[in-house]
Amino acid sequence: MLSSFGVPARRRAAAVAALTLTGLALASTASAHVTVSPDSLPQGSTAELSFKVPNEESNANTVELQLQIPTDHPIAQVLAKPVPGWTIAVHTVKLAKPLTTDDGTFTTAVDEIDWTGGSIQPGQYQDFQISVDPLPEDTTQLVFKAVQIYSNGDVVRWIDLSTTGDPDPDHPAPVLTLTPASAATSTAAAPATTPTTTATATTASSGSSSSGDALGVAGLVLGAIGAVAGVGALLTVRKNRSSASGGAGDGGSAR
Repeated sequence: MLSSFGVPARRRAAAVAALTLTGLALASTASAHVTVSPDSLPQGSTAELSFKVPNEESNANTVELQLQIPTDHPIAQVLAKPVPGWTIAVHTVKLAKPLTTDDGTFTTAVDEIDWTGGSIQPGQYQDFQISVDPLPEDTTQLVFKAVQIYSNGDVVRWIDLSTTGDPDPDHPAPVLTLTPASAATSTAAAPATTPTTTATATTASSGSSSSGDALGVAGLVLGAIGAVAGVGALLTVRKNRSSASGGAGDGGSAR
């Protein structure tokens, strides 16, 4: 059956389906960015950050990731988690102003971590983790710029920042939002189980003591009742014996 334009209906349906799949593929590719998880944490906290790196090309593998660690608000201690099949290179920089934390004073900080030697194939992704301790307390966000390198020589730089009122950039940088540390959260995080446990133990101990006293009193009462009953029984026996003896004497006199 031909359409009004002379094109078979089956062929038109196939063309529409192909265009739809192409649009979905492009939309999927456009949304497959390098991201950081979690994307929000309290200032001053210690955490593990995971960077998800997808392969956006159809005929090349991702073979290298360069992750830049911000030094305008430096992190005292940054550790990279090993990834099977990948080699890690950690680069440091001397700080213009030493950074002092609870763990001491640091004059250098990590400014870049490179993962090489591995491979992320088309249609796949890889997670790369780092440990940060502690997160800065003098900023509300950290920007982790990333450079993704493919086996065919293509380089994708995830370094752009979103601007209010403008469309989202094609290659946004992973951004970690830092929220104010809550005093309530710090108080809740403090070990408060010991006093509760002690109070519970004390209550349980008092309850056991009270139970023991109650049982002791009950035992004394039952003992007293038993003693009274025993005396009563003894008196009854003696009374019965006295009655029996008196009756026998009376019979002898009659004879």
